[in-house]
Amino acid sequence: MNMNTNQAQDRKEIEQLFEKLKWAWGKGDGKAYGACFTDKADYVTFQGEHLKGRKAIADVHQELWNGVLRGSTLDGEIVKIDFITPELAIFHGLGAVKMRWQKQAPKKRDSINTNVVVKQNGEWRIAAFQNSRISGPGLMQKIFTKMSSRRAVQQQLR
Repeated sequence: MNMNTNQAQDRKEIEQLFEKLKWAWGKGDGKAYGACFTDKADYVTFQGEHLKGRKAIADVHQELWNGVLRGSTLDGEIVKIDFITPELAIFHGLGAVKMRWQKQAPKKRDSINTNVVVKQNGEWRIAAFQNSRISGPGLMQKIFTKMSSRRAVQQQLR
């Protein structure tokens, strides 16, 4: 097999890993969710909480599914995969949590996540995960953008 064939297969396996994450979320299965990660994985939530290791990832998510996130599902897709080496890749995924009573996830729940995945013993696992809410520019960013635009216009007029 050549590199392109191997990479195409690896892309498929990484996409299947993401599907397994979504499946485990929908089942509320912490053990299956945790199995998608390496033993020493780092997981940073959108709130900035840092979970360390597969067990912590599985346990925290199981608590959420036993409580406030019971019956929720995870919608999402991979938007980009970059291979650093044949056994190391970074992928970006889009996702949103849909609560059991919702027909679709609200826009305010849209997130983007960065995943570092490694191939260990022939299987891809997530070694690092970082999740951030997708939001529009904040007040300070709007102010700085407006100030920068004014300066640019003033410089052009000189």
